[in-house]
Amino acid sequence: MTLLIEIDRYLRVTGMPSTKFGRLAVGDPRLVGDLRRGRMPRDKMVAQVEAFMAGMGA
Repeated sequence: MTLLIEIDRYLRVTGMPSTKFGRLAVGDPRLVGDLRRGRMPRDKMVAQVEAFMAGMGA
């Protein structure tokens, strides 16, 4: 599963706005929008996002 699909699922389940997710997960409120426009995250960012989602109980 791609990171963006995982994030979209998390946002749907939690009802969290995408800007809040980006800010809390990696300090970047534009993260989700940028990923939707083709931004390619580095491994470190993927790990941060996945850790955030795991820690918040997605």
